Amino acid sequence: MKKRVLLPAIALYSLIGCQTETKKISETAITVSFSETASPEAKDGRLLLMLSNNFEDEPRFQINDGLNTQIVFGLNVAGMAAGDTTTFDDTVFGFPYTSLAEVPPGDYNVQALLHVYETFNLSTGHTVKLPMDNGEGQQWNRSPGNLYSKPFKISITEKGIQGIDVVMDQVIPEIEEPKDTEWVKHIKVRSAKLSEFWGRDIYLGAHVLLPKGFKEHPEAKYPLMIFHGHFPSDFSGFRTTPPDPNIKPEYSERFQLEGYNIIEQQEAYDFYKRWNEPDFPRFLIIEIQHPTPYYDDSYAVNSASQGPYGDAITYELIPEVERQFRGLGEGWSRFLYGGSTGGWEALAVQVKYPEEYNGCFAACPDPIDFRAYTLTNIYDDENAYYYKSAHKKLQVPSHRNYLGQIQSTVRESNHLEMVLGDKSRSGQQWDIWEATYSPQGEDGYPARIWDKMTGKIDPNVAAYWKENFDLRYIMERDWDKLGDNLKGKIHIYCGDMDNYYLNNAVYLMEDFLESTTDPYYDGEVLYGDRAEHCWNGDPNLPNAYSRLRYNSMYVPKIMKRIAESAPKGADLKSWRYK
Repeated sequence: MKKRVLLPAIALYSLIGCQTETKKISETAITVSFSETASPEAKDGRLLLMLSNNFEDEPRFQINDGLNTQIVFGLNVAGMAAGDTTTFDDTVFGFPYTSLAEVPPGDYNVQALLHVYETFNLSTGHTVKLPMDNGEGQQWNRSPGNLYSKPFKISITEKGIQGIDVVMDQVIPEIEEPKDTEWVKHIKVRSAKLSEFWGRDIYLGAHVLLPKGFKEHPEAKYPLMIFHGHFPSDFSGFRTTPPDPNIKPEYSERFQLEGYNIIEQQEAYDFYKRWNEPDFPRFLIIEIQHPTPYYDDSYAVNSASQGPYGDAITYELIPEVERQFRGLGEGWSRFLYGGSTGGWEALAVQVKYPEEYNGCFAACPDPIDFRAYTLTNIYDDENAYYYKSAHKKLQVPSHRNYLGQIQSTVRESNHLEMVLGDKSRSGQQWDIWEATYSPQGEDGYPARIWDKMTGKIDPNVAAYWKENFDLRYIMERDWDKLGDNLKGKIHIYCGDMDNYYLNNAVYLMEDFLESTTDPYYDGEVLYGDRAEHCWNGDPNLPNAYSRLRYNSMYVPKIMKRIAESAPKGADLKSWRYK
C-alpha cells in the first residue's frame, strides 16, 4: 500500500480555492466590442452584458429586481474605441448571479449595451461623468445614442463559457418630440440656474393641457394644477376619441385585468368629456419634464449633486408657463398633486415653497419620514439590508403584494443598481434618493447613505438627510414658521398595503400632523384598506381605475380651497365661464 499524505485542512482549502479561481478566470469569459459603424468615436460609460432564457423579448427589456428578472453584469469603460475588446470574466459583478461562473448551464440569448457617459464640469469645481438624458427619461435600455448588439443564442455548458464575442453594431435612435395639438401644447425653457450648475445648457419642459374655451376667452386667466411624477413623454390620460376599436387587449399582471390598455384609453376619453362639461372649472394642467443625469426626474427640489431644480421649476418654468398661457400667476392659484415620486414631490415642494403653492395632494409618497425609509430607520438601524439579530441573517424586504408576499429585498435591489452603475449612476430608485438627499462627496458624486455592498449605514450622511429632506422632521422642527402657511394645504393618501411599505412613513407623518395645535394642520390623511401602490384617496374605485383619474379627482377639494383662501380682490370669475 502506498502511504497517504494528508494535507492540513487550511492548505487543502487553499488549494481548492486556487483551482476554482483559475477555472473561473480561464474557462468563463465573454468579450464585448463595438463596430466603427456604431460609433467612430471613443466612448465612456457603463458596459452591460445580459443573458436571458426568456426568448420573448430582448434581454435589455427584462432586467429588474423582481422574480422574473434575467441576468446582467456591468463594468465601467473609459475611452473605449471601435474594435477594442472588453472581457467579462468571473471577476465581474452581476445580478442576480454575482459571477458568470454561477449561471446555470442552458440556452440563453446574449446581448450587450453601452450606456454612454458624458463629462460635466460642475460649478462646484468637480468633474463628473454621467449619462445625459436624451429625451427618453433616463432609461438606460432606451436612451438614444446608446450602443447595443442584437441578441443571439448561446449555450452554456458545465465547462463554462468560451469563445463568445459580442459586437455592438446598433445605435438607439433619437426620439421624436411630441407635437402640439388643439388641447396640448409643449414648451421648453432654458434654465439659467441649472445651466450654471451643470456647466452646459439645461432645459426644463412642460406639457400644458389647455382649458375649454381658451381661445374664445382671451380675457380669462387660469389657476394652475401641477401633476408631478415620472418623466412624461407627452400629456398623459387625455384622449379626444373613443378607444381604438382595433386595439388588441393586453393583460395587466399588476392589476390582474384583461384589456387594461383599453380601460386606459376609455378613462382618457372620459376625462376629455369631463374636461368639456359646462360646470367643470377651467384650469391649466401641466406635467413637467425635468430629467437629470441621475434619474427620470429631479424630485423637484434643490440638491447638492443635482443642482437647484426646486428653484428652477418654481421661479423659472412655472412663471413662463403662466406667462405664455395666461395663468393667474399667484401662490393661491397653484396646486400640486401626484403619486409615488410625484406624491413626495407634491408634498416636498409645498413644504419648501409654502407661499408659492396653495395645496398639495400627495398620494403614496416616497418616504416622508426617514425613520421609515421603507423598512429602515436610517437614524437607529446600523444596516439597511439585514434585521438586527445575534444568530441569523434575515434580509429586509423591499417589495410585496397586497397579501404581503415578497418579490425582492433591499439588498437585491441595491446590488442590481451596483451592476447598472456605480457612484449612484444606475438611474434606479435607491440611487436617485441618494442623488437627491445626500451631500456631494469629494469626488463630485453623491455621498453613500450606506455601503452599497454590505448595507452598513453612514450616520453622518443620515444626519444630513434628516436636516435637509426628512419632510416630517423639517415640518416638526419649523412648524412655528411653516404652520400658518401650510394650514389647510396638506392632503396625503396611501394604501395600508403599499407595495414598498410607504404607508409606514405616512403613519409617522400623521402622528405629527394630528398633534399640531398652533395651528392645527387642518388637512387630511387617508388610507386605503388592503390597497397597494399607488392608492390616491378614492374610496369607491379600485387602484386600477383611480390612478387614471388624478387630473379630475382633486378638483372639488381644490375649488373648496380656493373659496376659503383666495385673497380679497382675487380673480374668481374670468375662468369660471361655461
